[in-house]
Amino acid sequence: MKQRTLWSAALVASLALTAGCGSAAGPGSPSGSPGDKLVVWDWKSGDAKAAGYVAKAKADFAKKHPGVNVEFVAQPYDQYYTLLGAAIQAGKGPDVILFNGGGQLRDRADALTPLDSYVADDKGRLAGWDAFTKAGKIYAEPVTLQGHPFYYNKALYEKAGLNPEAPAKTWDEFVKNCGVITQKTGAKCFALGNKEGDGIQFFLSAMGSAILTPQEYDGWIAGKRDWSSPDVKRIFELWKQVNDAGLNNDGPNSTAMFNDSFALFQSGKAADVIGLMSDVGHWKDFAEFLGADKVGVMEPPAVNPAAAPTLPYDGGIGYGVAKWTKDPKPAADLVRSLTSTDALKAFYEDGGAIASDTTIDVSQGGPAVKTILSEVKTGKPALHVALSSKTLDLMGRLSQQLLSGSVSVDDAVRQLAASDKG
Repeated sequence: MKQRTLWSAALVASLALTAGCGSAAGPGSPSGSPGDKLVVWDWKSGDAKAAGYVAKAKADFAKKHPGVNVEFVAQPYDQYYTLLGAAIQAGKGPDVILFNGGGQLRDRADALTPLDSYVADDKGRLAGWDAFTKAGKIYAEPVTLQGHPFYYNKALYEKAGLNPEAPAKTWDEFVKNCGVITQKTGAKCFALGNKEGDGIQFFLSAMGSAILTPQEYDGWIAGKRDWSSPDVKRIFELWKQVNDAGLNNDGPNSTAMFNDSFALFQSGKAADVIGLMSDVGHWKDFAEFLGADKVGVMEPPAVNPAAAPTLPYDGGIGYGVAKWTKDPKPAADLVRSLTSTDALKAFYEDGGAIASDTTIDVSQGGPAVKTILSEVKTGKPALHVALSSKTLDLMGRLSQQLLSGSVSVDDAVRQLAASDKG
């Protein structure tokens, strides 16, 4: 998911805009006309596991617009939104753009074309729309559902003499089990990668429903966030306490989440990890190393007796149409092809993506995916997705400082409250 580049953001942006401008048929050619070209920016199409998905989508689109060429430009993820920002500032670039759901899309909705009139027929088939909606308008069509299951290694639980089919329901019981596992197997409790500052997003969303009351949780999602609440503060206290108690792997601030932290879990060096339910660092990746029957999924262990632990999930990634595209109709048709059942079925089968298409049969996916999908029925939106990209960036920096001890929890929460209101 995250690829590295040694080029400066400015240089890459300049090259990308030069090489990847949309509607590139030449002056005077209207977008969508025969012989024209639509350019797609994403960070997925270069992945071998997405090859079948892209091929199916292109084939579906070719039936609708046989004279329009489609060019996928896979950008490095760690530069992606910087490159996109340069394109938005220039007012030109790709026709179709991939987004993470939530703040990354909503913060850039002004650069996108509302898709409501184009995607109405897909509303009943696809799930995850809220993450791609702002002010009641749809700006991207969901490709995947993304969430943060609490995974555990059943083999380590068995080796430690614990029942892998009865994971802990409370935080105290969970910590006690972690001590037994470490004593009997040498494995750490958690695999954590926070080099990029992303680990806190996973922790906030996965553990939030185990700490906040249902009323606080729903208020957070609705934009009524009380950062002075003791329960909100408790999330960040627990983040620090877990590390201070030695429950994480060594050096989480110098460990990349993608894919070093997941490798620690897959190799049996940590018993638990907050991962993804789709895309990468998920049930399918873990099953390849541990065996499908050894990948467990549990509800987050309750910290607050008044909380109601649940699976946090939203629309994961989705494609939108740039407002500078001359004719949005063929671009919107391409978005619909990228969310067609055949394309999304290939994405699920080849890459393990939990597709937004609710008609796809996942019964052969193994026990972990079955548990995940059963929890989707009662799941709630992820807490971090409700925050702006500005606040998420700040939270990432503060999360590193909390682990290193260079900022207090009170100060971190005050800064986050100010950013969220600003």
